[in-house]
Amino acid sequence: MTAKYILIQLIGLSGTLLFFFSYQCKSNRVLFRVQFASYLIYTLHLFLLGATTGAVSYVVNMLRSFCLGSKWKTARGEGMCAVLCLMQLCVLALTWSGWTSVLPVAANIASTIAGYTDNPRKIRAAAMFVNSPLWMLYNVLSGSLAGILDEIVTEISLIVSIARFGWKALDRVEE
Repeated sequence: MTAKYILIQLIGLSGTLLFFFSYQCKSNRVLFRVQFASYLIYTLHLFLLGATTGAVSYVVNMLRSFCLGSKWKTARGEGMCAVLCLMQLCVLALTWSGWTSVLPVAANIASTIAGYTDNPRKIRAAAMFVNSPLWMLYNVLSGSLAGILDEIVTEISLIVSIARFGWKALDRVEE
């Protein structure tokens, strides 16, 4: 392993730490703001690895987190959800490099739709059963050790948040 590769993985690890802490935020607004910072770091990490579809789709995720973390009604509306999903499909078309390109885009579309429900339980379910498994496979194929660790840590964080708040309690939206 070269020093450059280790540095790229360390950059990704800092995104992993932020993402872990995001699910420990009970407020959806704070969760999305912390995820925004994590996505910014992961965008850099994936670009440095040459995983273009994943990197560009994280740019759309940053916009999504900004919208969901804002107080602007338009940014939090169904129309913006549709725009963000369409943007993910554009990312897929513009960065296509084979079937693996579908993985991060499908994962992000699922998380976008769940995020726009504003329901903490649905957000976590989409993350656990769709987003994380698809990103795990993409990270394995892209050589992102930090991404692999991120998905393991994300699953653990999701389980911890469910244990802390209770599955039924996560059906209530907190501001």
